[in-house]
Amino acid sequence: MTLAPPARDRGITTLTLDSPVNRNALSARLVGELTEALAGCAADDTVRAVVLTHTGNTFCAGADLTAPPEPAAFVALMRAVVALPKPVVARVTGHVRAGGLGLLGACDISVAGPESSFALTESRLGLAPAVISLPLLPRLDPRAATRYYLTGERFDAEEAARTGAVTMAAEDVDKALVPVLDGLRRASPQGLKASKELVTATVLKSFDSHAEDLIARSAALFASDEAREGMTAFLERRDPAWVL
Repeated sequence: MTLAPPARDRGITTLTLDSPVNRNALSARLVGELTEALAGCAADDTVRAVVLTHTGNTFCAGADLTAPPEPAAFVALMRAVVALPKPVVARVTGHVRAGGLGLLGACDISVAGPESSFALTESRLGLAPAVISLPLLPRLDPRAATRYYLTGERFDAEEAARTGAVTMAAEDVDKALVPVLDGLRRASPQGLKASKELVTATVLKSFDSHAEDLIARSAALFASDEAREGMTAFLERRDPAWVL
């Protein structure tokens, strides 16, 4: 299993990415398990909200380059998070890279701790943050998106909060989540569902309008010579040929 068994506490179900051997990278298996777990939460009337968290020092390292999911499957996972009729809250105390930021962008609320770092590293691999743009670009500050999409620079939790990549940065993530989860427990299921529909409408329109094009663009980039060089260099821990 790459996903730990769900934990339940007063209406909150916690789903934990638990594949530290590959830094919780988005393998086909992890995407499938998480999609299935979310469907179970959607169908369970005792679940008021979902917390998405991780083991190890990495929330998610992006796509698993050795066993990547189909782009359409990853898009379906992100859309499932956005469309879930219950809030999804990300608890981040580690690093987030590339596709992991897409997963965060799909969540409704996200809290990151001081050990967290973030980077959109796709351009350094001969790729682009294509399908993750669907949930991420509607939330990100446009100037920040331009900078970090192009440069692949690393940024911290405070910058992530400033630019909209996460909801808030906190020294103590669990303490910061207490009022958030209390608020969700006090809200009615109908009220949460209707309120979430209002704040996710723009993001879902992004999926409906652009998903097919971005899936094709992602597939074309992954099949390119530059991407093969970029991914090979990454796995071999060396600079790709184009680095100046």
